[in-house]
Amino acid sequence: MFASDERVDPVTVALIPGAEFHLLWGADDAPTFPDDGSPTAQPTYFPPLGGYRFGFFTVPPAQSSIPADLDLQAALTEIDAKLPGMLARMEPENPGMHTTDTIDFEVVLSGEVVLELDDGAERVLGPGDTVVQNGTRHRWTNRGSRPAVVAVILLGAHRAAS
Repeated sequence: MFASDERVDPVTVALIPGAEFHLLWGADDAPTFPDDGSPTAQPTYFPPLGGYRFGFFTVPPAQSSIPADLDLQAALTEIDAKLPGMLARMEPENPGMHTTDTIDFEVVLSGEVVLELDDGAERVLGPGDTVVQNGTRHRWTNRGSRPAVVAVILLGAHRAAS
C-alpha cells in the first residue's frame, strides 16, 4: 500500500536565509514489521542511538545574508523549536561546524556544495557525488550562485568515551 503521496513542505529558519530542511521520514527506534505505515514521532532533528532520519537539505549560496535587523535570540529560539537539538551540535564560535553521533549517508542531488572536515580538508561535491561520514566534525558551504540540495540518511550511533 502507499501510506502517503503528498508534498512535504520545507522547514525554514530566519538565521539561515535560503536554507530548507525537508524532514521526510524517521524513527527513534528500529522498526518492527508489519506496521501500518504511519510516521513515527521524531522529537529531535538528529536521531538517537538506534534511530534514523531521512530527508534532504538545501544549502543556500554563500551570498545569502542574515537580515541586519534580525532578532538573534528569537532566531535561535526558532531553530530550537523547528529543528530540536540542532543548535546543541553546532559550534557558535565556528559557524556551521558541527559533530553528531550519527553515520551520515549523503548524496548531492543538485548544485555544488563544499564539505569541510575538522582538519580543514575540503571537497567540492556535485550532483551524484556521495559521502559517508562516521561521526565526523564537519561543515557544509555553498560558494556557488545556485542552491545545492543534498539527500541525507542519518543513523544514530554510539560514540565511545574519549
